[in-house]
Amino acid sequence: MIRVAPAPEPEDFDGKVRQPGRRAIAEMVGAPGLPKRPGRPRAVIAVSEDAIPADKFPPIWTAALPELLAAYGRVCAYMSFYIERVTGAASVDHMLPKSVDWLDIYEWRNYRLACSLMNSRKNDYQDVLDPFEIDDGWFRLELIGYQVIPDPNLPPDMAQKVQTTIDRLKLNDYECLKLREEYAEAFLRGDVSQAHLHKRAPFLAREIERAALQEEEVVVA
Repeated sequence: MIRVAPAPEPEDFDGKVRQPGRRAIAEMVGAPGLPKRPGRPRAVIAVSEDAIPADKFPPIWTAALPELLAAYGRVCAYMSFYIERVTGAASVDHMLPKSVDWLDIYEWRNYRLACSLMNSRKNDYQDVLDPFEIDDGWFRLELIGYQVIPDPNLPPDMAQKVQTTIDRLKLNDYECLKLREEYAEAFLRGDVSQAHLHKRAPFLAREIERAALQEEEVVVA
């Protein structure tokens, strides 16, 4: 993982996601005095917003997916790989899970662009570090084997949080390792440029560059 800079909220987000989402919640708790809208009203299913089951919130957030893809260059916030068109499955991850706080369900600031695999692995767990809040360098990559590891210089408590994130997301499973290896070998063969690697695998690109810089420093010394 690498730090992801939060993108500004799209101008049409309020009308496309937030307001329809809040309206849906109000209908599901039977809020009085709601103005009429086109279509059939939603059934009342709970006495309060907090009592709505997480799986009952309508997925209006998917309307923000095109903007998330554009804002973050189609790169998964957790796996740090490009989400391919057609064959890749992109999704909206709620950093604060839907089961925790209904107030953030339809808020842009709570959305992270994730491939469907990482989204399903994170699920409702809250022990995954936020890509918006980590520092670059907390996650390192061993370029022999391509294992993600915590920075050896991190304090023990932070190193444990990084390791927990790695374990929760299974960033070192076989498929993740092979994908890093394939990208790295293609770059080292000259099949892809450095710019292309940064676009498709920014974490891997950064770690390759870091290792090269360290080698140069050793030679100079």
